[in-house]
Amino acid sequence: MTTNTVVSVNGLEKTYGKANERQYRALKDINLTVEQGEFVGIMGASGSGKTTLLNMLSTLDVPTSGDVVVNGHDVTQMRGNQLADFRAQEVGFIFQDFNLLESLTAEENIGLPLALQGTASQVMDQAIHEVAATLSISDLLQKYPSELSGGQKQRVAAARAIVHHPAILMGDEPTGALDSTSARELLDLLTTINREQAMSVLLVTHDPFSASFCQRILFIKDGEIGSELRRGDQDRREFYQEILNELGTFNE
Repeated sequence: MTTNTVVSVNGLEKTYGKANERQYRALKDINLTVEQGEFVGIMGASGSGKTTLLNMLSTLDVPTSGDVVVNGHDVTQMRGNQLADFRAQEVGFIFQDFNLLESLTAEENIGLPLALQGTASQVMDQAIHEVAATLSISDLLQKYPSELSGGQKQRVAAARAIVHHPAILMGDEPTGALDSTSARELLDLLTTINREQAMSVLLVTHDPFSASFCQRILFIKDGEIGSELRRGDQDRREFYQEILNELGTFNE
């Protein structure tokens, strides 16, 4: 594996249910790579396996078989503290429902990944203020989540996801709880992070508009990757139309 491959998945399988019970194969022989600086989308209908796949890559769940290597680390072999350290250092995650702690200010929420690593307060303060400036939320740092709009909450969540400079940023339907204006702002933000920081982004979505911001899209159906689209030199509107066409044939 070359050093610029951030994610490498080989023969990934996930089966739910015990051997003597009725089993369900959620993922079947998944193979994929994500290169450094790529913006990759995973699309599929509800129940297709896309969230299960993301949970395997982010170590929120354990595969039945196969290998998942993230930034040179075979995550399927990790346990306990090793796994906790990996999550804290290598992966950033944006959830659909923000997952901010209501009892903490935006500043404290953003600093959580660094606090969990025992980062010195001076270093942590600098990192928080740098990422807040990048995401244009410096004026929100002393506010609590209850005082923020949905779009502002998701910006804080995005800041928390990248404050520790992870190898890859993952999003599970991150625009799902946002209005169209806030969704567009978040997608523009992810594009900027991807471009300016050369950070790999992996976006799980069922929304063609969100997917049109990606450079490459993997379509998953019944636990298998069925096809792939690359944006190439197309502008976003052209790619959006190609995605719609692909979904039309893919879902038949």
